[in-house]
Amino acid sequence: MQSALWVSKTGLAAQDTALRAISNNLANVSTVGFKKDRVVFEDLMYQVQEQPGALSTQNTTIPSGTQLGTGVRVAGTQKSFEIGSIQTTNNDLDVAISGNGFLQVAMPDGSLSYTRNGQLHLDQDGQIVTAHGYVIEPAITVPADAIRVSIGRDGTVSATQRGNASPVQIGTIQLATFVNAAGLEAIGSNLFIETAASGAAQQSTPGENGAGELLSGSLESSNVSVVEEMVNMVATQRAYEMNSKVITTADQMLQFVTQNL
Repeated sequence: MQSALWVSKTGLAAQDTALRAISNNLANVSTVGFKKDRVVFEDLMYQVQEQPGALSTQNTTIPSGTQLGTGVRVAGTQKSFEIGSIQTTNNDLDVAISGNGFLQVAMPDGSLSYTRNGQLHLDQDGQIVTAHGYVIEPAITVPADAIRVSIGRDGTVSATQRGNASPVQIGTIQLATFVNAAGLEAIGSNLFIETAASGAAQQSTPGENGAGELLSGSLESSNVSVVEEMVNMVATQRAYEMNSKVITTADQMLQFVTQNL
């Protein structure tokens, strides 16, 4: 019975972690470019009291043996990079990625991070930056007299200046793709960084080499489904309750033994 208490304790801890992932998904249901998480479980080691296939007599074997599990643990969390719905904003500097790929962001320490959030802005120098002021890589500077900025499906950035009706190309947005995007490390602020699991970033022109195209004046919504997360939350709650019930039952059995023996 004490082993049952331990097994149920691991179940409670695992379901608590699952609920934490669900709550984070729901909290970010309106976050542009957010990618939902799912928790991956695995069973713990087994206590093998009778080995499957062991001899029970000289001519017979034990068909399945006796193997008692010791519980469950969280093996990891996995990001789902399923594309969210595209919302039209008609903002010149808003851009959505229709397909694979990430915008490249230059961090203050000189390293690169990656994002699916296409809510871009201009800083005091006219550079295209993220909401935190991090410069998009390669850097693109918009002329001070520009009255309109347009971003093509292939990443070409053009500006229309006063007194000149013809747009002038001022730069090109490049996308980064990864062999295993789920291996990226999320660091918050809608940013990811490269890891050994993700593989090295491969720069591509939008629309080429498997990279998606850019949709100007649009944003990619979070790929969190509220209905799906609510269903997962109810299932997690029920699993938590069942593990709690096991602990209560084991405690009552121990109490009975203590009082009657």
